[in-house]
Amino acid sequence: MSITVLRKHLRDNRRGFLGWALSITAIAAMYSSMWPVMGGNSGLATAIDSFPKTLRDAFHLQDYGTAAGYFGSTVFGLLVPILLAVFAVSAGARAIAGDEEAGTLDLVLAHPVGRLRLAVSRWLAVLAAVLLAGAVLLLVELAIRVPAGFTALSMANLAAMTLQLVLFGCCFASIAFGIGAWTGRRAYAIVGGAYLTVAAYLCDSFLPQINGLHWTQYCSPFYWYLGGEPLVNGVQWTHCALLAGVGLGFAAIGIRGFGRRDLAQGGDRA
Repeated sequence: MSITVLRKHLRDNRRGFLGWALSITAIAAMYSSMWPVMGGNSGLATAIDSFPKTLRDAFHLQDYGTAAGYFGSTVFGLLVPILLAVFAVSAGARAIAGDEEAGTLDLVLAHPVGRLRLAVSRWLAVLAAVLLAGAVLLLVELAIRVPAGFTALSMANLAAMTLQLVLFGCCFASIAFGIGAWTGRRAYAIVGGAYLTVAAYLCDSFLPQINGLHWTQYCSPFYWYLGGEPLVNGVQWTHCALLAGVGLGFAAIGIRGFGRRDLAQGGDRA
């Protein structure tokens, strides 16, 4: 790993990384601030409880009248992880494939840094950006926890939820990074990452409602992220290991492919 390469990638992309972090945090804070009005509304909670069980399961609407249920279905249940996945996929796809398609990767490799060090450093920089987004979100959630009245959620469980959110983002960032590094094509990385994100969401939400397809839920990073209810039960270490393992596997395959490719021929293998 090269600290210089890592810092330069973070510095060159600081506006985009910070913009995504603030945007994701703003969405989370907006939904969090609505807890006293929406989550604490017994009439709304009763109405949601009357929804068909399959619909409630698909959108994680269980126990909507509790802080853990409300935050699990709104703040951390859909929009925030989807936005983080979009950010992670775009950042991961750009890390190697972006420069390669722009024709600037050869200039970077002209410096005394090998392919392996460059790839690992760029990958770690993307993970650091995802971690930054999670850290900003957690700090804001803790800051508004008392004013917004969701003290029923402990700080430890909020931290556990954020940890699994970060690992979820790192997983999809690594998937896109691996595809981009292996192929040298940013479009392939974005499409591949987006396809797997949508497939993972469907496997966690709608497919399990079909008879005989409940098992698909256990193959989804969305389930590994949220299925163990970290807001209630704390960190789910098995799920964390699965998220980290899938991300590490894709990154390792991508780095290996990047080291073997003829960059002058784009995605062709030497």
